[in-house]
Amino acid sequence: MPPEGRQMIEQRDFVAVVSGLPRSGTSMMMRMLVAGGLPPVVDHERTANDDNPHGYFEFEPVKALKEDDSWVAKSKGQVVKVIYKLVYDLPIDVPYRIVFLQRDLGEVVASQEKMLEREGRDPHAVDRDLMIKLFQGEVLDFQTWARAQRNIEILFVDYSAIVTEPEAAAQKIAEFFDCGLDVRAMAEAVDPTLYRNRA
Repeated sequence: MPPEGRQMIEQRDFVAVVSGLPRSGTSMMMRMLVAGGLPPVVDHERTANDDNPHGYFEFEPVKALKEDDSWVAKSKGQVVKVIYKLVYDLPIDVPYRIVFLQRDLGEVVASQEKMLEREGRDPHAVDRDLMIKLFQGEVLDFQTWARAQRNIEILFVDYSAIVTEPEAAAQKIAEFFDCGLDVRAMAEAVDPTLYRNRA
């Protein structure tokens, strides 16, 4: 990205946030936005593995937002991954543009089960249908809440649509953030081989 593009991004008066359910494609979206030119807020404590071979793009202090959110306002012009349940804890005096990943809930749960299995944990500790119903309610509640927040602009994007048509998705996302992102680089960051749990 040319220097003027980077400067444009740095001057943006909002924190870019990638959110969604676990295993909904949030790491892929982070990879796209970083490729497009948004600097990430990450600490690399959680390293790449078979579940996310390109990395998780996580920042540990996100988990402790209730105790310390002092880093958030300093992250304007950057992108951070915040799981949907923790978005509620972001400070309300900071503007955000959130891209929220939506994915078939059956695929989400199947992907979670595979990850738990690889970690040696019981993937069926919670009934699948119950988990899907729980996620449905929580996502609907989140959507209603987020749309009502004056400091939040939000874009809902479908995981499968990104994998199927990465250029069209990248264009839409770049227009939403409106900060000179490299659409081609974003599209090229999509790895369709990682769409391993399909409905």
